[in-house]
Amino acid sequence: MTGALQWLRSLAFIVQMYLAMAVIGLVFFPWAIVSARGARTACKLFCIWVRWSLGAMVGLRTEIRGTPPEGEVLIAAKHQSFLDIILIFGAVPAGKFIMKRELMWAPILGQYALRIGCIPVNRGKRGAAVKKMVEDVARGAAQPGQLIIYPQGTRVAPGVAAPYKIGSGAIYSEIGQDCVPVATNVGVFWPKRGILRKPGVAVVEFLPRIEAGVPRAEFMARLETEIEGASNALLTEAGFGKHALR
Repeated sequence: MTGALQWLRSLAFIVQMYLAMAVIGLVFFPWAIVSARGARTACKLFCIWVRWSLGAMVGLRTEIRGTPPEGEVLIAAKHQSFLDIILIFGAVPAGKFIMKRELMWAPILGQYALRIGCIPVNRGKRGAAVKKMVEDVARGAAQPGQLIIYPQGTRVAPGVAAPYKIGSGAIYSEIGQDCVPVATNVGVFWPKRGILRKPGVAVVEFLPRIEAGVPRAEFMARLETEIEGASNALLTEAGFGKHALR
């Protein structure tokens, strides 16, 4: 019975979350169209709402550890579910993502993404897009901020091994900025697929930065070792493998 009740609470949370996304998106849309600040304010408000309603409705609290970076920096994060996107974006002052070009045409969502500085790219042409971004920032034509990437390229469930793609090393070398690795355990509580959201404490942890200029092979080895080690520690802390509804 407890499990069924938690599932129903999770369903109610998901429904209201997407309703909140629609309402906030529409209310702020006129401001977002004329101002990047308006778009970012709306996105930040949505992140705050999700964190609050998640705790209130399903008993899942969230925690940010480490020091969220400011200024021009690359963030390379473990990606387990939509929740880590919300926590990371909400924690940094000016986060932006590399996104599929097709998302530009998504109603409202695409416009918000462009207004906060996300970079639309064609598949296989990320290097050229990042190079242009660096040039645009230098001449004031693009918004500065924290570029957020996912080295494994997709959501990876806890306990599943997936390679770190060399593209993250290419981006790191191209932009010439420090990189802040990010670990997480959110997938234990908010899975890659499904309705159920489990109670507990979901954590995103900003790790010590990797300075710019590290050789690409060394950078990739350090990135994987540091993110996987810290994420595994967070999984253990969350009781992964023996986590049950309380």
